[in-house]
Amino acid sequence: MKNVLRYLAQALLYVPLMAIIGYFSTSPAYHHLAPGQALIRLSISHAAQRKAECRERTPEELAKLSPNMRAPLDCPRERAPVTVELDLDGQRVVQAVAPPSGLTRDGASTIYRRLPVAAGTHHIVARLKDHVGGDFNYVREAELELRPGRVLVIDFHAAKGGFEFEM
Repeated sequence: MKNVLRYLAQALLYVPLMAIIGYFSTSPAYHHLAPGQALIRLSISHAAQRKAECRERTPEELAKLSPNMRAPLDCPRERAPVTVELDLDGQRVVQAVAPPSGLTRDGASTIYRRLPVAAGTHHIVARLKDHVGGDFNYVREAELELRPGRVLVIDFHAAKGGFEFEM
């Protein structure tokens, strides 16, 4: 008799819990994007060039250092901030400056933006500057057809030549 009561009590507790979990697994409906929209994701993680050039130490400077620290070049670790601009159909939609990460400012700079846009053909220009002063050293332009509900990922790989547009 005790077992029957125990199973009945468990059923009274578990059935409402399963009903709640079942309801929330299907409702409310989630829509990734509004109808007729596409998404542009700008995702960049890049270690910029060093802020200052390496310099050669003088013989006097080397003599002052302990023997295990006598590297002939003194290279500062700090990196330049990364500047990114993204133009969509002639309008600037992203303009960001990301400082380098790390305690000594020698890590990668990271930028992430999520931009819902109307589906259709768009002219996209992406620019990146990873050095101090001067102009942008990486630029890519493209005319792309963004279909409704699709995602365009704009990524950056310096070793592969710069920006990559992937759909």
